[in-house]
Amino acid sequence: MAVNITKGKDFSKVALANVAAMEPTGVLTRTPPHSVDLEQALLGCCILEGGQESITQCIEYKIKPESFYVPAHQLIYRALFDLYEEGKPSNELIVAEKLQSRGQLDVVGGYAYLTEISSRIDTPVHLLHYLKRVRDLELVRRVIKVSIGNIENAYSGNEDVGQFLENAEREIFAISDDRISDSAKHVKHSVEKAINLVGLMLTHKGEITGVTSGFRDLDIMTSGFKSGEVTVIAARPSMGKTTIALNMAEAALLPRTKGGKSTPTLLFSLEMSADQLAMRLLCARARVDMVRLAQGFLPDSASQELNRTASEFRSAPLWIDESANLTILEMRAKARRIDSQQKLGLIIIDYLQLIAGSDARMPREQQIAEISRGIKAMAKELNVPVIVAAQLNRESERERRQPRLSDLRESGSIEQDADIVLLLSRKKEDIEAAKKDSLEKKEIDEDVEYADFVVRDLLVAKHRNGPVGTIRLGFLKNITRFENYTGHP
Repeated sequence: MAVNITKGKDFSKVALANVAAMEPTGVLTRTPPHSVDLEQALLGCCILEGGQESITQCIEYKIKPESFYVPAHQLIYRALFDLYEEGKPSNELIVAEKLQSRGQLDVVGGYAYLTEISSRIDTPVHLLHYLKRVRDLELVRRVIKVSIGNIENAYSGNEDVGQFLENAEREIFAISDDRISDSAKHVKHSVEKAINLVGLMLTHKGEITGVTSGFRDLDIMTSGFKSGEVTVIAARPSMGKTTIALNMAEAALLPRTKGGKSTPTLLFSLEMSADQLAMRLLCARARVDMVRLAQGFLPDSASQELNRTASEFRSAPLWIDESANLTILEMRAKARRIDSQQKLGLIIIDYLQLIAGSDARMPREQQIAEISRGIKAMAKELNVPVIVAAQLNRESERERRQPRLSDLRESGSIEQDADIVLLLSRKKEDIEAAKKDSLEKKEIDEDVEYADFVVRDLLVAKHRNGPVGTIRLGFLKNITRFENYTGHP
């Protein structure tokens, strides 16, 4: 629809009439929140200042042409922005020339209206106030627009309820994210934090600064799991991915160190039920043999220990979501909801390849890449460490070797997005001995070690902020628990 805007002092009334005419019939019954005066003042600052510094601040605060309610103001801001990108200064004459070259000068009200805008202010000193108010009004209008769309979708009834709720929540959170302005900070702020961290390390002499894994050697190497970081635990089936993840959850929830604080934890289990996980958590911490328990042979002391452990977990801040076929968008929505009620300190996902893609028509590799990016975004958004179990392909078995980063199944994006990658494997010596003797006819992932205690290698294959290496862990099969290995390598 063509927008006719006259020149002179009657511009505002005519502009608003044009905007109202552009709104869909029956959708809006009231004029959305806006301020012509604030928009004029912001544009006036940009023109008066010359465009460079002012547009830079507008970009930092995510001001776009669509941030302006009046269509003519959108065209003027676009001209200012393009002049900025071209490295040219701006004043009434230069902006008018840019608009004239696009055939838009008469549409915005001509040179007279540009002069009127510039005369609204005497100095650009209040630029920050104007751009914040213009941005806030835009966000409110976006909320109104999204809400109207959701109301229409709700009345139509054509959309799956679960998908409808997810879309509505995602759109609102997207607006909330845009409210936050990410800007570069002077290094002095980061240096101060670094010095404080150095002082903390020296004071506590080696104590970890993140969430403990429960494994001494791993904590020494990583200083704990840090907020915003993603740690991938990858292994072949039946090597103990779920077990080690549960052991880490227990260490975070119920630290054994004196004065240790419980870390609120959310566990997404896409493979096992919440009841099964609860049983494994209880038996592992109480050190009860699950096989003997299933057979009904359990001494009174073990029963008492199970009851005591159950009391610990009842009061622990642990949430288990056992939903199957979750998408990463649904997972993020659930995590946000719980985090809004109780600030989370750790999220665990078991396991990555079971997360459903948002679009089943996409190749699985692209789906995994999208999921991997979503997990990293969730860690940064909620500012918590995320531990995610992942499947390895069969290459390490075929070649009779320990796994490496390239063995991560289905997508290299997992390796790219992860801050720490831990590969769980048999001892290197055991693999080499089996390969040398050529005694195993079966697949190497079939456990031929019948002892209740075996040694596993945990390879720190990637560590974005620290060293890599191999850590030895002891695996107690009867109680499905990994522990620090105190024997000789």
